[in-house]
Amino acid sequence: MHTVPDGVEVVASWERACHLDNPPLLVLDAVAGFLDAHGIGSGPLTWQRIGDGHSNVTYLIQRGGECVVLRRGPRPPLPRSTHDMVREARIQKILGGHGVPVPEIVAVCEDESLLGVPFYLMSRLDGTVVTDTIPAHLSPAEQRRATSEAVVDTLVALHSIDVTGGELASLGSPEGYLRRQVERFRGLWEVNTTRSLPAVERIGNWLGRNVPTSQVASVVHGDYRMGNLMFAPQAPARVLAILDWEMATLGDPLADLGYLTATYSEAGSPVTPLELTRVTRSPGYLTQRELAERYRSRTGLDLTPLPWYQTLALWKAAIFCEAIYTRWQRGERPHDTAFGPSLETGVPRLLERAGRYAGLTATTRH
Repeated sequence: MHTVPDGVEVVASWERACHLDNPPLLVLDAVAGFLDAHGIGSGPLTWQRIGDGHSNVTYLIQRGGECVVLRRGPRPPLPRSTHDMVREARIQKILGGHGVPVPEIVAVCEDESLLGVPFYLMSRLDGTVVTDTIPAHLSPAEQRRATSEAVVDTLVALHSIDVTGGELASLGSPEGYLRRQVERFRGLWEVNTTRSLPAVERIGNWLGRNVPTSQVASVVHGDYRMGNLMFAPQAPARVLAILDWEMATLGDPLADLGYLTATYSEAGSPVTPLELTRVTRSPGYLTQRELAERYRSRTGLDLTPLPWYQTLALWKAAIFCEAIYTRWQRGERPHDTAFGPSLETGVPRLLERAGRYAGLTATTRH
């Protein structure tokens, strides 16, 4: 844990930030004042950046024996309708009331003067996020399988919630969700790239011509993967919380399944920038096909069109990653020495894999 500011990212006060080229992400006296207003701890605070997010930023804040997690968006300017922390907190409050495992929302700050953007505080959970290493308690073969099964079963439970009435109905309109996704991301490519990658248009056109009919409507997480799940700190494998609700809305549940399976690492699959939980390449974990079959057996949904959803997932991911690559090229990610530069070839790899799900090749013109 840090007790002193580290310059660009964190400062003691706004007065200390006046000489910086970019606004800080954390202003300690502003956060302390917000904690005071909500009766959270006392005295000096310590902080630690946590998570693997390349978009929103999350900090563990400790003060006087109390711990909370602070989540905020990136530095302004922010694209409209993205990085909406107030909405993200509201979604979790609503879903928590429906039994979805989410962190408790402690407080929400809509006042942008404190940190430059809205933010919220949530409870700290004692758990494990599985990414590069397998926790000892989840390492035995039966726990590896149970971990994979818990990923699927938690998604099935989320998708089984009735979204036809009450507060949940206010989270979005499921009608036309898939077509809106295609059109929205087609537009995002045009404003977030400085290079020509014809596969983006080719795959986008294929998606637009082949939009499947949604079978049901559900809550859609939008970034559902093992790395956004927190597991209990002891066996058996059990999901304590689903994290990162920024892109949640109402729509087609197979969009989540398509993303989960298309980005899921398994032995023999090509490496992409979205390989964020590499451990599932190890023996004992379910394969992509087994994940999908378990989901199908529990929901009864027809997975014949799943390749379309997998194509959509990787095509969207390529466009999102291109925006990160462009910001890195412009010098807006000065401390990013690995992920940003890797996207020069990483984005084309995502598009190549998306094209394979669509049945398109690099030379196909449809």
